[in-house]
Amino acid sequence: MTDHPLSDDTRAKLKTISSASIATALYKRGLRNQFIQGVVPVAPKDENMVGPAFTLRYIPAREDRNPITVFRNPDHPQRVAMETCPEGHVLVMDARRDARAATAGSILVTRLAKRGAAGIVSDGGFRDAHGIGQLAMPAYHACPSAPTNLTLHEALDLNVPISCGGAPVFPGDILVGDRDGVIVIPAHLADEIAAECKGMEAFEAFVLEEVENGAAIIGLYPCTKDENQKKFEAWREKTGR
Repeated sequence: MTDHPLSDDTRAKLKTISSASIATALYKRGLRNQFIQGVVPVAPKDENMVGPAFTLRYIPAREDRNPITVFRNPDHPQRVAMETCPEGHVLVMDARRDARAATAGSILVTRLAKRGAAGIVSDGGFRDAHGIGQLAMPAYHACPSAPTNLTLHEALDLNVPISCGGAPVFPGDILVGDRDGVIVIPAHLADEIAAECKGMEAFEAFVLEEVENGAAIIGLYPCTKDENQKKFEAWREKTGR
């Protein structure tokens, strides 16, 4: 999986940090392609999705390999994924950005939630999306899609490096999902990204408060004036941020 397990402290920090702040912190480190494109929440949740990636790779279905009877196979990778994704992990699916057929439905995703997964992400579609949206577990997809996955997808590999929405995802990478979407943090960077972004978000909360009170952006965001830095330090002391 990974030599950099996700600590409880880092998980707690990431639950309060936006994907936008993480994207900026990753950009500073030269990582520009970590946001999963074209994926949205099935239903918005109040708390971020956070967890290490457990991956499932789909390839284009070949008709002679994907009759409906393949679901009788106890080793079918899609079904196995639902039963083996570790507790606290996020199941991430590579559907080649093709949402013309589903990658899972509400029964399988409910099973995943009952097993304690932190979430599910697909750059394809989900069927029974309304039911998935009613689960407490966060779920992200491209759009609802009624056709069975066998129509266009063959589930092939578990826990291998994949692409999801154009972003590289390695097993054990840390997924963070909010109302904007999902971003992928390389596992070895998770602790420092979480620590840095807590400070970034405190500063942005201060800036937003200043802007709402009529302050101009130049010299404030980014902070290039000493007077604004002093204001921020006083704000942090006052608010405990």
